[in-house]
Amino acid sequence: MIAAVRTVLGDLPPGELGVTDAHGRLFPHTPPPPGREPGDGEAAEAGLRAFRERGGGAVARWTPYGTGRRGAALAALSRATGVHLVAATGLHRAAHYGSGELAAVKREMAGLFVEELTAGLRDAPGGSPDGAAPRAGMVTVAGALHGPDAHAVRTMTAAAEAHHATGAPVGVDLGADTAAAEVLELLCGRLAVPPASVLLGLGLGPGPGRAGRFPDSRAQREAAASGAYLVFGGPDGPGGLGGPDAPDGEHRAAGRRLPDTLADLAAAGHAERLLLGGAAGALPAGGLRPRVARELGGELADLVLVHNPARAYAADWRA
Repeated sequence: MIAAVRTVLGDLPPGELGVTDAHGRLFPHTPPPPGREPGDGEAAEAGLRAFRERGGGAVARWTPYGTGRRGAALAALSRATGVHLVAATGLHRAAHYGSGELAAVKREMAGLFVEELTAGLRDAPGGSPDGAAPRAGMVTVAGALHGPDAHAVRTMTAAAEAHHATGAPVGVDLGADTAAAEVLELLCGRLAVPPASVLLGLGLGPGPGRAGRFPDSRAQREAAASGAYLVFGGPDGPGGLGGPDAPDGEHRAAGRRLPDTLADLAAAGHAERLLLGGAAGALPAGGLRPRVARELGGELADLVLVHNPARAYAADWRA
């Protein structure tokens, strides 16, 4: 069986991804000022075109079921811009849903994930070249700040079932670096998901304990040593590297620390476990790869942006 990355336009050889935003955001999270309301699709398309023009090849979008995923737009965006898009099934933290929404999917959670990985996203009509609904290429779940709560245990159990049924990679948005050990014990220990099929999202949102803001280097090294992938970045600036567009001084300082964090992990032997996310919506003028190369060196930049994502998002897909 040949490994492939499942994109919204079909399965793709991993080597065709190119420079990859490993945790991309396509749609604005807050409304624009009155009188400046471009459609969400227009803004997303403009961002993806800029990403493509500056060397970007693919975006993995971790937005799961029921959280504004807008699956119906993804195939058209990918065709229009030439950027490969990996969509996600899964569920976020319980706070992102109404009680009725969770009750509706609670009993069919694993089945929902498998359906979206194999048959197509429920919020997307036929959009691939053969007219089939675009499929998810990963499962996304989330941990609480200090480890999996009851909801996270349920969603991770369903994600593990979906992985065993399909081979899909599993992404986990962590509440804090220190939660990584508990998440890995649950997913890889009790639920037998191979660490190489697990991506841990670090520094992917505001709040105390986020990697890159208050990093726990020991927890990061231990997580990387397990064989799981570490995905750094998010809204802290292009590729998580800070910069003038970062939302506040704390985030900018975090972005300045991230190159040292990545370099330290690489020096400890974990270079092949590192990815960067959050770049497609805020790409610097020079392009992402040259900027990361200036910070980390060309060899590590290619690992983090090209080779590692190609391995992390590839799966030996089962019917």
